[in-house]
This record gives sequence, structure tokens and C-alpha cells, in this order.
Amino acid sequence: MAPSSRGAPADEFRRGWPVVAACFCVATFAWGFGFYGKSVYVGVLHDARGWPLSLITTATTIFYFAGGVALIYVHRVIRTLGPQFLLFLGIVILGVATIGFTWSQSPWQLFAWSLLMAVGWACTTVTAIAITISYWFDRRRGFALKMALNGASAGGFTIAPLMASAIDRFGLENGVALLVIACLVLLVPTIFIGIRRNPPSAVSVVGPEQASAKHDDRPALQNEGEAFRSLHFWSIALPFALSLTAQVGFIINQVALLLPHLGIDGAGIAIALTAIAAVVGRSALAPFIDRLNQRRASSIAFAWQAAGLAVIIIMPDSTAALYIGCIIVGLSVGNIVSLPILVIQHEFAPRSFGLVVGLNSTVITLISAAGPALFGLAHDLSGTYAASLCLCIGLQMASCLTILCSPRAVRSSAAVAETG
Repeated sequence: MAPSSRGAPADEFRRGWPVVAACFCVATFAWGFGFYGKSVYVGVLHDARGWPLSLITTATTIFYFAGGVALIYVHRVIRTLGPQFLLFLGIVILGVATIGFTWSQSPWQLFAWSLLMAVGWACTTVTAIAITISYWFDRRRGFALKMALNGASAGGFTIAPLMASAIDRFGLENGVALLVIACLVLLVPTIFIGIRRNPPSAVSVVGPEQASAKHDDRPALQNEGEAFRSLHFWSIALPFALSLTAQVGFIINQVALLLPHLGIDGAGIAIALTAIAAVVGRSALAPFIDRLNQRRASSIAFAWQAAGLAVIIIMPDSTAALYIGCIIVGLSVGNIVSLPILVIQHEFAPRSFGLVVGLNSTVITLISAAGPALFGLAHDLSGTYAASLCLCIGLQMASCLTILCSPRAVRSSAAVAETG
């Protein structure tokens, strides 16, 4: 790191915590309506409209794929609009599209609103939040990012239950609309108060410490084509894509897996424990993450989640073991989402941060979207969820080994990043 950054941490905390708070609230909104909420209103749409579930889930798949493609452009848009207006625009688009999705009266409307939701999702999730945090934090960016992304888990605790209650009381269309509007009324001023229109002068528009870039030996990628041709880029994107394929496959099918053993109430408790564990795991690692070797920490997180899945396989008829397995899995859920961003920060020059984070998120999103299908296919071919869990364990262990097998150029650039 450049010497100019040695006195940065205290100043980062002083000027940056309102940004962390605002990003936490944005993450709560984004994951609440764009991820956890989908399990609520997709099921209600199936019952209310009588449409095949495959039709609704296909629209959801398109949402994730389109969102993954849109992530490529987030770093460019944020340079033009600034982080404050990008997040504001993103929550408005996501909120309006969510209302439109639940008001759909014909299948084509589902797909149209899903595409618009994808734009709002891309502007409010990991890439947008990570780049926003990078304007205010450098030395403690890992800690700040993990605290902000705890909002993702909070979306499961707050938005999803409130949505279910609102739908039960006011109906699907009115319930979702009222909740979206109420959240926007609270969130819009939070963004404008917590995030300044212009980032601090000490931080460049393309990442921190731009002024000292000439002293930085880490690779600086210029465009998307150069990134996709970079072995360094793929040494990060591929292991995290494989890991998140396993993670998404397990979480999406968690209810179906646990229902025969725990019942609906028990499965709900297991999901809640997984989400709570995600917050605990992310928060516990946050104070230390900026001082750790990011690749080794990632490898441990992959292996830890594999261990949790193994507990479920070994003792499927033990209620306590199923809960413990879900907790173990949950402890690494949040860290696996945030760690690739921190690896990128350590191993790439600051001016490439937005570009590489956006492309990495795109690769991960597009590949991990296959997780639920692969999980279900393994189950159908074998007739048991043990095969699906073994597939997930295999993907996690492959990620565990791949992230450690970095090229020499990667190891040397990481060493540069961790010195000073």
C-alpha cells in the first residue's frame, strides 16, 4: 500500500460510517425484494393466477441472468451518476418493477417486469455497494463491506416476513405495493443523507489511492476483453462461481430437503438459523478480515460449508444434526458472497476495482444460476438428496483447492498488496 494511506483508518471511520449505514439499508431492500421476497410472491402468484410454477420460475431465472449481464456496466454508470444517484435510481426501479411483477395479469408481463427488476437489482446489490464503499474506505474496506452486506441477511428477517403479513392482510397487489412504498419513503432520505453526492477528494472516482498508482505493481486491467483473457481474473472468478453454485443450489432447495424430516415449521426454523448464522459469521470475521490472507480465508470458508453439508448427509434423521448442519453452512454464506471483492481489492490495482468487481459478479451470477437446476437434476437421477449434497460438497472442495492454486503473478501481486 502507498504510504499516504497509513493514517487512513481513523479518517475512514469518521467520514464513512454514514455510508455503511445507508448501504446496509439498500442491501436490506435489494435482497428483501429481489431475493428473499421472491419465495413469497412467486408462490402466491402461482396460487392466485393458476399459472404453472415453471413459468413463474423461468421469469425468475431470466431476472437473474439479465441482472448478471447488467452488472458488467455498473462500474461505468457509477462513474457518470455517482454512487448516491445510482443507489437511489436502483431502489426506485427495483421497487416499481416489484409492484409491476406482482400486478402482472398475463405471462408476458412477468417477463417484462423481470427484465426491469434485473436493472434495479444490478444497481443495488454487491457490485454497486462494493464500489460505493470503495470511495470512502481503503484500509478497512473489508470490515465496512461486511457490515454493509449484513443488510442482505436483514432482508430475510424483515422484508420477507413483513411481505407475507401484508399479503395476508391486504392481498398480493396491495400488500406488496404498500410495503414497497413504505420502504422507499424511509430509504430515499437515508441514501441522500448518508451518501454524499460527490465522493471525498482523497478517493478517486475509479478507486482509492489513484494518485499512488504509479507505485503499485498490481495488474491494472483496462477493459472487459482484457479481463476475460486474464488468468489472474479467472483464478478468482472460477472458484467463487463454483462455490456459489453449490451455495445457491442448497439454499433454494433447503425447504424441499428438510421438509420430510423437520416439517414445515422445523424447515422454517432451519432457514432462520441459516440466515442468523450468516450474519454471525460475517460479523465475526469482519474485524480481522483486512489483516488476513484473503485466498486462505476463502479456502477455509469453502471447506467450512462443505463440512456443514457433510453433517446433513451423515445424520439425515437427526433433528439436532440437521439444525447444526444448517448453522455451519450459514456461518460461511455471507463470507463467500463478500470475500471475492476483498481478494480483488488486494490483488488488482485500484483503478481496475470497479471493472473487475463487476465482471466477477457477472460470471458468478451467470454460473451460479445453474445451481438449483443441478441440485434438482442430481436428486432426480439418484432419487435422493444425498447425491445433490455430495455434488455441492464436490464443488466446494474444488473451489477450496482452486483458490489456493494461484499463478506466480497472482501471488506476487497479493504480496505487494499486503505490504506497507
